[in-house]
Amino acid sequence: MAFEYLTTMPIEKAKESFLETMRREGFSAGSETVPVAEACGRKTARAVYAHISAPHYLASAMDGIALKSSLSFGATETTPVLLDPKDYTIVDTGDPVPDGCDAVIMVEDVIFQPDRSVKLYAPAVPWQHVRQIGEDICAGEMILPSFMDITPAAVGAMLAAGVLSVDVLTRPVVGIIPTGDEIVAPADSLKDGDIPEFNSSIFSAMLREWGAEPRTYPIVPDKPEDIRSALEKALSECDIVLLNAGSSAGREDYSAKAIEEAGIILCHGIAIRPGKPAILAHRKDKAILGVPGYPVSGILVLSKLLKPLLEIWNHTAGEIPERCRAVLTRSVVSGLKYQEYVRVRLGKVGGKTVASPLGRGAGVVSSFMKADGILTIPQGKEGYEAGEEIEVELLREARALEHTLVVIGSHDPLLDECADLLHKASPSLFMSSTHVGSMGGIMAVRRGEAHAAGIHLLNEADGSYNTSFIRKYFPKGGVSLVECVGRTQGLMLPSGNPLHIHSLEDLSREGLRYVNRQKGSGTRILIDYLCREKGLDPARIYGYDREEFTHTAVAAQIAAGTADAGMGIYSAARLYGLDFLPVCMEQYDLLIPDSAFDSPMVRLLLEILKSESFRKRMETLGGYHLEHPGTVRERF
Repeated sequence: MAFEYLTTMPIEKAKESFLETMRREGFSAGSETVPVAEACGRKTARAVYAHISAPHYLASAMDGIALKSSLSFGATETTPVLLDPKDYTIVDTGDPVPDGCDAVIMVEDVIFQPDRSVKLYAPAVPWQHVRQIGEDICAGEMILPSFMDITPAAVGAMLAAGVLSVDVLTRPVVGIIPTGDEIVAPADSLKDGDIPEFNSSIFSAMLREWGAEPRTYPIVPDKPEDIRSALEKALSECDIVLLNAGSSAGREDYSAKAIEEAGIILCHGIAIRPGKPAILAHRKDKAILGVPGYPVSGILVLSKLLKPLLEIWNHTAGEIPERCRAVLTRSVVSGLKYQEYVRVRLGKVGGKTVASPLGRGAGVVSSFMKADGILTIPQGKEGYEAGEEIEVELLREARALEHTLVVIGSHDPLLDECADLLHKASPSLFMSSTHVGSMGGIMAVRRGEAHAAGIHLLNEADGSYNTSFIRKYFPKGGVSLVECVGRTQGLMLPSGNPLHIHSLEDLSREGLRYVNRQKGSGTRILIDYLCREKGLDPARIYGYDREEFTHTAVAAQIAAGTADAGMGIYSAARLYGLDFLPVCMEQYDLLIPDSAFDSPMVRLLLEILKSESFRKRMETLGGYHLEHPGTVRERF
């Protein structure tokens, strides 16, 4: 009796049944540890954290001379300053900045005298042309979340951060069994009736592109026992097996029978053309596909049915459109001499794509790793204004932008943890966080450029946090304040507190070096307020204008010995093994506009904040107080 198709199933139903069955059977990647230098193109099995800061020492950003900046004060075109050779050190780009020096002057601005003294016609400001410790990456920071592609830039970032090996997902091994009496190896001369076997080469290329490891077996003649034997061998060695040709109902089409004996057929025959004879089956957690022999049919079946299966394994999805239009969230300025490429983070907010520029320094490799796209500023153009529409070359899938939660505001390591938990909970979702301080976050939400903002702004009048600022900047409401965490703010100090700092007043001591947060950040507002409250003049605190954009960056300077104190959160101090002088418990909340509140991304974020996984991560970081994270504190 002639063989009949078992089914003629609609493709969406067939795919859903196939994928759900494989999930239920435990089809998933394992993990293996590989050297970072060999990890490009792989996918992280779990979050990767920096072992050391990059750079890990104060580095000269220019060729020139290193000096104590105060020695150059007063230099002008008419009253130059003359320095003795003992007052400076010649340095090249990348050289360590010598002890006692806090600035570098470019060689172009230095006039060398015959006796090796130098004449300066302009003063140096503290820390000019000096790459700070942790400028690129701070030790302990998350470099990559779970299930993320390891790019060439990510390889550089991990190596720069002292990460030499990384846990990656294993690649699925896909066996390809070509069958048929008429099939022969490709050659430049064939006799009548010979069909060159090139499907396996096409499929192998597709599989490699999708992150799988193809394994092609020898051509099997149309003999049932040989096909069954080849299938058994492949099933013992592979995660997925493609039995190519013989899936139809012809005289010598034996694939269905062999697959039925080896496993369980889910469907035989799919309502697509080409590709109708395809077979979907499995043996426990091993997937089996009977693939039609015609190349176009095979390509279609693999694209529609095998690729989604590999995406489950790799926690990934989708193609990448080349370009998109976006609104720039901050102005970018460029010189007229060069065509410049600016790395940007992208996300969809309120129906428009927004682009937030990342760090543009030549040594900041992490910005390339984090970038979603590249903005090209042509030669002869000075840049783009905030709010201007630009064209961006995409580095990731355009559809991912629709599923990227854009968070702009105050820095806290918990945002990285939320991003990791969000992506683990739903691999199609991503979180892009940009650290611009609490006020920057409020303004981003006000302009419709963010789904959420981290804020911790102190009302000096009554000691409350955040609400008074929201009422001021959102008089008509339209936003919600979501409870996140209470966190301990205080002075981060070197281990052992060698300078015996016991109060804020001690910061004005002669010789003490302070490192601050940027203006507009909640931490900066707090220290400014405390100084006023205690009658402490910031001008008497050396380094008060030395600014960093994250708590971990401040901690990194102190741990490296380039600063003696800085205001920050306990978790950053703990991460670096620093002493900590508590000052207050502050409230760190999320400001969310009504336009984003009911989106699936925000809803999942709120669920994560309420989860036990989040609570455990906060306990590990330390210094956090959790009452009702993820609940609405107040609607405005």
